[in-house]
Order: sequence, then structure tokens, then C-alpha cells
Amino acid sequence: MSTDAIVLLKQDHKEVRQLFTQFEKAGADAQEKKGQLVKKIIELLTVHTYIENEVMYPRVRELLPDLEDDILESYEEHHVADVLVMELYSMEPSDERFDAKTMVLIESVRHHMEEEEQEWFPKVREGLGRKQLQELGAEMIELKEKAPRKPSQPGALKKAIDALAS
Repeated sequence: MSTDAIVLLKQDHKEVRQLFTQFEKAGADAQEKKGQLVKKIIELLTVHTYIENEVMYPRVRELLPDLEDDILESYEEHHVADVLVMELYSMEPSDERFDAKTMVLIESVRHHMEEEEQEWFPKVREGLGRKQLQELGAEMIELKEKAPRKPSQPGALKKAIDALAS
């Protein structure tokens, strides 16, 4: 298994995309299946954003200061996803807006993943060497074990961003 940070994040993206596709193909009357899929999506996104927010973004920000604007935009995209995830976490699949809210989450996260993979990852790969990407990946693998599996309280991401800014 590769410990390259970008390879690991792309593997997460692939798994999330597969769940998105399953949700979209589930059909209008598949509430139970959609509920299970959304629980898994929430878990994967919670872990993924946690390791990016705690390891990837701060370290890349430190090592490649020219990418600061990209990183700040990514933090904001994570914030939007976190809000939707928290709302979905407290909803039932039978709620009127469950499917619509899930689709907004899917569209937002797909956009974020595509932007990372097409624009940001190539810049990071160019700016960091193989060794640094492997070290970041190893750190992320270790943190993934301890990462939360459900959404945290509102404001946790803001506290993390504020801590980085100071």
C-alpha cells in the first residue's frame, strides 16, 4: 500500500464517488438503502476532511506558502460540506429535504474533489518531493485510525482555522 498522501486522498475520493453513484441510482423509494449510504458517506467524509484539515492542509500551507489561497478555499469548501453533513446526520431518510440535501452535498463534494485532483494535487506534487508526500501520507494513515467517524460540534473547523492563522 502506498503512503503517498495524494494517492491516499485519491483513494478516498474514489470510495466516496462510488457511494455517491449508489445513492443516485438507488431510486425514489429506496429510503432505507439511501439512509445507509448517507451514513457511510458521512463517516467517510468526516474522516477524510479531518485528515486533510489536520495534516495535509496545514503542512502544505507551511511548506508551499504560494498555495495559501487554494488551501483557504479548500477549508471553506470543507466547511460547507461539514454543515450539510451535520444537518444530514440529524435527519431521517423520510424527511422531505433528505434527498435534496444529499444531492447538494454530492454536487459540492464532487466539485471540491475535481478541483483538488485537477488543480491542487498537481501543484502539491510538483512542490513537494516523493519523500515528503510519503511522510504526509504515513501521518494521515496514523491519524485516520483516531479520526472521528461522525460530525463534530459546530465551530470545530473555525477553531482549527483560527489556530492556524495565529
